[in-house]
Amino acid sequence: MVLGDLEKQVLNYLWQRSPADVKTVFAALTRNKGGNLNTIQTTLERLYKKKLLDRHKQGHAYFYTPRVERESLIATLIDNATRDFTAMDENVFINAFQSYSGQFEEQELDALESMIQAQRERLRQNKER
Repeated sequence: MVLGDLEKQVLNYLWQRSPADVKTVFAALTRNKGGNLNTIQTTLERLYKKKLLDRHKQGHAYFYTPRVERESLIATLIDNATRDFTAMDENVFINAFQSYSGQFEEQELDALESMIQAQRERLRQNKER
């Protein structure tokens, strides 16, 4: 799955302030940039068809809410982006992540280390079952 810049902006907005209708999203995202209401409506419809948004009708307008959590979508996008490159060599992903993690601050590395430890613990518990 590939997301365009506007689709990402819409999702980010809705993760923070949903439910929202087209006019609300349009006003928030195009406040200082200009833009077109139809473009926002098309983007919301596209995200709905990609099963990333839910919608319900209220009066004459649809109100949209995210169907997926931010972290879940990011994990899916990472998986989609890396699958073809890592199929032959599993270490490619780890090496690429290590290179990327050079941008992390110490606090972020500490959080990552805690998450890795928690995942190891979950794996151990699953093996014991």
